[in-house]
Amino acid sequence: MVIKLKWKPIIIVLILITLVILGWVGIQYSQRHFLKLVYKTDYSDIVTTYAKQYDLDPYLIYAVIKTESDFKKDAVSNVGARGLMQVMNDTYQWVNTKLKDKETSYDDMFEPDKNIKYGAFLLDYLVDEFKDYEAAIAAYHAGRGAVNNWLKDSKYSSNGKTLDKIPISDTDHYVHKVMKSYYKYKSIYENKGE
Repeated sequence: MVIKLKWKPIIIVLILITLVILGWVGIQYSQRHFLKLVYKTDYSDIVTTYAKQYDLDPYLIYAVIKTESDFKKDAVSNVGARGLMQVMNDTYQWVNTKLKDKETSYDDMFEPDKNIKYGAFLLDYLVDEFKDYEAAIAAYHAGRGAVNNWLKDSKYSSNGKTLDKIPISDTDHYVHKVMKSYYKYKSIYENKGE
């Protein structure tokens, strides 16, 4: 009996340690599962296709989609932007000219493949032009001309390449939302083999 009593506390401690470890693993799995529900990767085949075609980080595309439409393909903004990446009619016209795409109309911006193609093309163009994700995202929201003007103004840019301050609060908020989502996507999915 005396030998059995000596082992009893050790067994209880081992059981408690096992339960703590299992609980921690369960919490980590649940949190990761929840984050994957919030930071979705819907349309992954399409996103992957255009990310490769335009040499873009797919997580940047997902971040824009999440911020713009939260993956609702039929989304229409209060200013008339359409689809997943919220393409405006004038933006559609400009990209359509660049792509020489005679097969696509503005009504097609509700189709995920075409919307992501146009949105990813624009995003790639802006990243190439500005060489900075935040400036490119600001231009996606406020336009290239506005961002180019801000970069020339020392009140908004100390080096002419990155924005220290964004003078339009909606655009500033938008850039912060996209970048927050971008970093969340990277932390959830990158180097996880998924």
